[in-house]
Amino acid sequence: MPPDDLRQILARVQTGEMTLDDAARALQTPAVAALGFAHVDLQRRQRCGFPEVIFCEGKTSAWVEGVVRQLVAADQDCLATRVSDAQAADLAQSFPHADQDRVARTFWLPVATATREPTGKVLVVTAGTSDLFVAQEAVVTARALGAGVELIADVGVAGLHRLLRHVDRFADADALVVVAGMDGALPSVVGGLVSCPVIAVPTSIGYGAAFGGVAALLTMLNACSAGVTVVNIDAGFKGGYVAAMIARGARR
Repeated sequence: MPPDDLRQILARVQTGEMTLDDAARALQTPAVAALGFAHVDLQRRQRCGFPEVIFCEGKTSAWVEGVVRQLVAADQDCLATRVSDAQAADLAQSFPHADQDRVARTFWLPVATATREPTGKVLVVTAGTSDLFVAQEAVVTARALGAGVELIADVGVAGLHRLLRHVDRFADADALVVVAGMDGALPSVVGGLVSCPVIAVPTSIGYGAAFGGVAALLTMLNACSAGVTVVNIDAGFKGGYVAAMIARGARR
């Protein structure tokens, strides 16, 4: 168990928020919870700094709820992505105090209700409003990992002056997530304006020759700006996760 987690348990025992029996159970958390339909990794936070995240596509509402309950029982934050409307309705009934974002299609249930001070700054930038469903997934993910996040929407290269109005906001960012479909040119432009890493996220937005995001992906892989790296099509979660890791490391 990480030292910070151990200190937190001891502090909660000291203040009476946690009983000795609960503390003993927390200290004896198993490595894996076998649910039949899933093996929940309960040591992911210890190894990687953040608990296992639930990818909801292809899962029944009951399966998703079962994993959420297991993470909550293990006193771990719970983030779920690609939550369908049916899954969201079920989770809302079972966990009414959780935060759901239907644009991002995410479910967020932190262990602690107290406000946490953000670490570092991530800026999420979209080329168009149609890219917001991917960008918002990045926003929710980066915030869940503890980073401070700001969103700048609809500043694509078709009207470059819209982007240039926000250049001053780039100065203190630790990482940028740039989300674009169509021609996917925005990350290369942004990469030429900043001194921090740029995580480019291609989206499946575009007409036929966009090939469901492949055109944007190839453009981003060929970005001229040296500080640009690329994640998968529509992978707002991956972009937000990596950006938050960079921001937290930069401010450590």
